[in-house]
Amino acid sequence: MTLQQLKYIIMIAETGSITMAAERLFIAQPSLSKSVAELEKEMGITIFNRSNRGVYLSEDGTRFLSYARQIVEQAELLESEYKSAPPPNRAFAVSSQHYAFVVNAFVELVREYGRDKYEFTLRELKTAEIIEDVRTHRSDIGVLFLSHFNREVIQHILRSEEMRFEPLFTARPHVFVSRSNPLVGSKTVTLDDLKDFPRLTYDQGVKNSFYFAEELHITAESPKNIIVSDRATLFNLLIGLDGYTISSGILSEDLNGSNIVSIPLESDEIMEIGYIITTDRPMNSMTQRYLEHLKTYIANYSL
Repeated sequence: MTLQQLKYIIMIAETGSITMAAERLFIAQPSLSKSVAELEKEMGITIFNRSNRGVYLSEDGTRFLSYARQIVEQAELLESEYKSAPPPNRAFAVSSQHYAFVVNAFVELVREYGRDKYEFTLRELKTAEIIEDVRTHRSDIGVLFLSHFNREVIQHILRSEEMRFEPLFTARPHVFVSRSNPLVGSKTVTLDDLKDFPRLTYDQGVKNSFYFAEELHITAESPKNIIVSDRATLFNLLIGLDGYTISSGILSEDLNGSNIVSIPLESDEIMEIGYIITTDRPMNSMTQRYLEHLKTYIANYSL
């Protein structure tokens, strides 16, 4: 196994095509295919499944990719430390479920940084990917929620990976709907009130466990369901289809516009939103400052 082979794997995963990856890497496609096949043989796994549309990561390949990224990133940091070229100024990285307040705090941190050269990263990801990002130190922290339903499972995973959850705030569940939705004006809504409307949830990929869902009451009966992968699409569908999603109730008009309304949901559940970190290294000053921005933004809301 070589560092170059790991870079090949990353490029193929990003492009979803050996042909396109070969073009970007400036190597012949047969050479790239041979290198991948040799690596798969050496590791004893299938990294990529092949189809008529290209290639995609196998389950083993997804895990292998996370290690590959970690090794390549560490190698790049090592090179930048000892080569004459100035190192990339990686300031901060956060992986999160789809929360506007995470973005708002991120914006304030970048503005405050005030330097000519930097690298910040914000990734809105599936729950399992957030945990993996933090575990491999690809991100400094991850932001997600615990509830009565998922707490035991998520906490068990975190403990087994030598990670911990630190709470930020507790919110009662709300539903997000469009301003034109018939439910607007209600002081509260129930799950029964929602059955006539499409339920929108975030895709959790191959690890599609109910415990990884971003929404409360994921096991509740819902005859109309739409699964999406990003926040912009979800909000567009809330408006276009009179759908709903269950979340914390914190909205950002700057990011989401004024066409989305938050209504309290009658529920015995809670959302304890917090961040996850590894236990093997101290928190850096940039992460601490980001959390200060996050807490300041959240403090403006009555939860």
